[in-house]
Amino acid sequence: MTVSNSVSTVMGLVDAIEQRRAARSFKPDPIPEAVLMEILRLGLRAPSGYNLQPWRFLVLREAKHKEKLQACAFGQRQVAEAPVVLICCGDRRVNSREYVESIIQLGVDAGSMSDEYADVMRGAVPQLFDAQPSFETLEAWTNRHVMLAVAHLMVAAKGFGVDTCPMEGFATAQVKEAFQIPDQVDVCCLLPMGYADTPLKTYGGRFAIDQVCYEETFGKSLSD
Repeated sequence: MTVSNSVSTVMGLVDAIEQRRAARSFKPDPIPEAVLMEILRLGLRAPSGYNLQPWRFLVLREAKHKEKLQACAFGQRQVAEAPVVLICCGDRRVNSREYVESIIQLGVDAGSMSDEYADVMRGAVPQLFDAQPSFETLEAWTNRHVMLAVAHLMVAAKGFGVDTCPMEGFATAQVKEAFQIPDQVDVCCLLPMGYADTPLKTYGGRFAIDQVCYEETFGKSLSD
């Protein structure tokens, strides 16, 4: 299946979702540049509230930087082994007037932003972050959106035969200091990427649909 002029997927969407596993060890084989760029491009197609796109990704490929990150991640081997590691961050500064205007201009350039909706955004975005009706902290809001993008990245990567390992085992303060991450940018997770060394982590099973999906009210099974 061809995705762009230079790269092709090796499996379809359903197979990518079914076969994705967290890789605990990686081969040293590099990810081709065109494949990496296409994975990132597809990952960035994730949705976000008002298209604010609060995700930020540090792409680490140099051994010295991965080793520095490994020291912040309790020495876990996959951080140093993977040919690429993403530090996945959420930027809380997306509620600034200047940033909102940049999103409006992005929509104008894409031909999808009307003057009416631009005015809605100018009023609604500050109101959302002032009232915080569905989240207690701005970090919680940005983390939601970062993980939407991370999920897109993992599925896109698997479609190209690239394995990933989402990680929350790291010392946030150490990561931020080591990589000069601003105070208003939060580290959400780490994502080593590459070609898994065998054996892959086996499928751990999932609860049945009627055990975790409810109908109309919480606790009412779909099968009732």
